[in-house]
Amino acid sequence: MSAAGAAVSPAPGAHPRVGCTVDADGRIAFDLPPAPAEDRQVPEPQLLLRLRPKKGQPEKTLHVLDLERADDGHRRAVLGPRPVLAEGRWDVYLLQDGGSRRQRLRPGPRDLRALVDGHLRDRTTPLAVRIPYVTKDGCLAVRAWVRPAHAEAAGVTVTDRSTTVDVRLHGARLLAGAVVHLRLRGGGTVRTLEPRPGSDGRDFSFTVDHAELAAGTGAGNGIWDVFVRPAPQDALIRVARLLDDVADRKEVFVYPTVTAAGATLRLYYTVDNDLAVEVRKAAR
Repeated sequence: MSAAGAAVSPAPGAHPRVGCTVDADGRIAFDLPPAPAEDRQVPEPQLLLRLRPKKGQPEKTLHVLDLERADDGHRRAVLGPRPVLAEGRWDVYLLQDGGSRRQRLRPGPRDLRALVDGHLRDRTTPLAVRIPYVTKDGCLAVRAWVRPAHAEAAGVTVTDRSTTVDVRLHGARLLAGAVVHLRLRGGGTVRTLEPRPGSDGRDFSFTVDHAELAAGTGAGNGIWDVFVRPAPQDALIRVARLLDDVADRKEVFVYPTVTAAGATLRLYYTVDNDLAVEVRKAAR
C-alpha cells in the first residue's frame, strides 16, 4: 500500500515522540529516539509530512523524508529549505512496514530559538515560513506559509479613538501612490488609508479611526481584512504576522476592544495569522 493509503495507528499511547530543531533558514531537523530492540532488524521507517486536506476532501500532497541512524542510535530526518512546502498545516507521521502503516508523532523538545527574532531579518521572496507546533490533540505538525511578498505587522497601539499599526515590507518597497486597503469581508466594500512611510521604504505605519470604520461598516456587523498596495501597479499584499515562533497567535495576541459610534471594534489575528478588524454593532 502506498503512503497515501497507509493505515493509521489508532492507539494514542503508542505514538512515539519526536524532537525538532529549526534554523534561521527554515531547515527542520527531526530527531527520534533509538528504535526498540525488536524493531532494529526491520526496514528503517520514514517520516511523512501530509498537507492537511480541507474538510471532506481527500489528501493530495505528501512529502516523505528518509531517517538516518546516528552513532548513538537516534534517528534523524532533515527537511531542507527546498522544496517549499505549500501553505497550510502539515501533519507529521512515522511510516513503517514499507509505507503500509503510519503513526502520528507526538512532540518532544522543540528548539525554535532561531525563529524568535525572525522579524528583524529582511527576507527574500517568495517568502516561505515553517513553524512546528502542537495540535489540539497533542500531535506534532508544521504550519507553513508561502507569500509572493509579505507585510509583517509589528507594533500595535490602541487608543480610545484609533489604532495604529507598524508594518515592515519584505519583497516590496513603498512608493508614491501606496495605499492601505481595508476590505469588508463578503461585501466587497473597500476603505483606503494613506500609509506613513519610514526612512528606507520598507517600514510604514497606518492609523484606523474607530468611528469612521464603524460608520463605514453599515448597519450590520463586519470584519475588515487588511492589505497594502505598495505602488499603484503592485498587487495587494496581506498584512500578517508570520516571522517568529508563534504558529497560532489568534488567542495569544489579544488587543483591547474599544467602543465608538455605537459599535465595538477589535483588532485581531485570524487563524492564518493575517490581520483583521472586527466591528460589532451594539445591541439596541
